[in-house]
Amino acid sequence: MRFLLKYLRPYIKECVLAPLFKLLEATLDLFVPLVMTRIIDEGIAKEDTSFILLMGGLLLGFAIVGVVIAITAQYFAAKAAIYFQTDVKHALFEHIVHMSAESKNKLGSETLITRMTGDMNQVASCVNWSLRLMLRSPLIVFGAMVMAFIIDFRCALIFAVLIPILSVIVFLCLRISIPLYKNVQKRLDKVLLHTRENLAGVRVIRAFLRQDKEKKAFEDENIELQKEQLHVGRISSLMNPLTLLTVNAAMMLLIYVGGVRVNIGELTQGQVVALINYMSQILIELIKMADVIILVNKSLASADRIKEIFEIGDEDNHKEGHRDEKDTDESDAPVLECKDMSFSYPGSRESALEDINISVNRGETLGIIGGTGSGKTTLLSLFLGYYKASRGVLDIFDRDSKEWAQDALRKRVGYVHQRSVLFSGTIRDNLLWGDESASDEKMWEALRIAQADEFVSQKDGLDTVVEAGGKNFSGGQRQRLCIARALVRNADIYVLDDAFSALDTATEAKLRVQLSDHVKKLKATLVIVSQRISSVKNADGILVLDDGKQVGYGTHDELMSSCEVYREIERIGGDAS
Repeated sequence: MRFLLKYLRPYIKECVLAPLFKLLEATLDLFVPLVMTRIIDEGIAKEDTSFILLMGGLLLGFAIVGVVIAITAQYFAAKAAIYFQTDVKHALFEHIVHMSAESKNKLGSETLITRMTGDMNQVASCVNWSLRLMLRSPLIVFGAMVMAFIIDFRCALIFAVLIPILSVIVFLCLRISIPLYKNVQKRLDKVLLHTRENLAGVRVIRAFLRQDKEKKAFEDENIELQKEQLHVGRISSLMNPLTLLTVNAAMMLLIYVGGVRVNIGELTQGQVVALINYMSQILIELIKMADVIILVNKSLASADRIKEIFEIGDEDNHKEGHRDEKDTDESDAPVLECKDMSFSYPGSRESALEDINISVNRGETLGIIGGTGSGKTTLLSLFLGYYKASRGVLDIFDRDSKEWAQDALRKRVGYVHQRSVLFSGTIRDNLLWGDESASDEKMWEALRIAQADEFVSQKDGLDTVVEAGGKNFSGGQRQRLCIARALVRNADIYVLDDAFSALDTATEAKLRVQLSDHVKKLKATLVIVSQRISSVKNADGILVLDDGKQVGYGTHDELMSSCEVYREIERIGGDAS
């Protein structure tokens, strides 16, 4: 939690004023029983109506001032908590966006979502409650005990015994329940993971008629979560009845002792009523304090989970990029070069890629082909800096890939993912992802090269609305818009990961011609991953992968004479799948 407190520093004024106003409210509450004492002992006993009205007016004044003070304290506490939550979420989101793929895989997207939402809300609530009650409740408890000693020493001894007993009850309940709350959060992660998988694969579930089984599995996860919550809930629920029982027993003793002392004239009725009121205040504040302590401890667990994300840093982004070095840009060295490069995913014993050797120069086209699971997308992830080579050498622009900051590298790359991802907004908004300063002419040129200008012009042009995920476009249209988005950026490397899969043969042929001319004009390097030989046939070099191994590298004609896997792909119709 201490790690996150730095985000409260800009709001130190609110963090001081909120508890300060709460202390003023608590002070007023402590004076109320004394006023009641005077009303009973002087006003009611002497039937002095004017005095009763005067003291009643004073109580009303206390109430009005107390409400104003409470609202003011709540305003400052809420302001600090909300702004604190906003700042932490912004920092957390920025950190997650820049995290490496390895770091994200280590945690999992479901727990990242839980920590950004549920855990973050928990911490913000803790800040709000703490600012309002962390000082108020102890002041009321000890203030009420001091007031009780001022009224009567013997009766106050009941308070002195009561408070330690209540503290032990609260401590034991908290000690048992807090670890259980952590287990509840972990169980919640599992439910969210199951939910996310079902939502992502809802069509597959329906296609295989797995609805009933998935419902049953989801119900089982929820039942386990319910059991955890009920278990910790039962333990936590013991605190209120135990504290009420203890306080009510103490109150009965107080009434008895007070009644005896009133009969012998050592106490007045008003003083006994005041002592009972102070006892009630202690009960209420101890319950509040217990709730705050539970919330604080739950929030500490949530804060640790949030801190864990920040601690899993993206060290690559702290390295200096080499974009401005002229020797890098003007060198005749290969743009992409692999020398006996191998890669294994973290925690895996087997290599996803093994002994890759390729060399691609500026202005050349590299084709990558292979069956499903052969390692094509993994190799692209290495080119994009998502992962680092486990063994061997991967040089990008004559620099070891491990020396590149991810941001600096990706500024030089135009990337089209194998899944056509569009964002809600307009076509213009999506194309500007490639280059925020791009003109309309540049965007239309990119659309023309991507064979997307025709259907875009038939709609509302660049201002055509794009629904979430691009659902208002066909698969082929989404692919062409994604290609156009990459082309808007004047990149040094264009990487197309199976970007022609949804296109018909004629459209793909036109696009490849336009794309080749555009790349040669920019003297850029083009990397095409495909499962169709027609997409990579004209590449300067074609890398053939099979189960993560390089089984061929050369031109189309060379591979037809030397690579059995490549000939097999050609024989079954030019499709690697």
